[in-house]
Amino acid sequence: MPTRMIADSSIKYVRMSKRDNEDYIDLQFKTRPPKVPWKSIIVAIIMFIMGSALLIVGALLVSGHINTKYSDRFWPVIFLGVILFVPGFYHVRLALYAYKGYAGYSFDDIPDYDD
Repeated sequence: MPTRMIADSSIKYVRMSKRDNEDYIDLQFKTRPPKVPWKSIIVAIIMFIMGSALLIVGALLVSGHINTKYSDRFWPVIFLGVILFVPGFYHVRLALYAYKGYAGYSFDDIPDYDD
């Protein structure tokens, strides 16, 4: 059963005083320069390098340049390579574009680890 709200008459409301030219200040519209998420960029670079290496090894396994007795391992190697390469490449590209100052790219787009 819903309860009825009881008005509390002990609360007194006071209108805040309004002073001239204090509605907005310039400081509230200024943005801070974005903090560079170094940990995330380093992790992305490591993922990009490891993913590239695994994709190259997988391609060498498929093409037969690596001994054929290891040919049953190329699917897991390629799968892990893709899983590491795609997010690593994406975040390295975001960091590079933000560093170069391209429009629409910022270091705020890269997730940061909470310290």
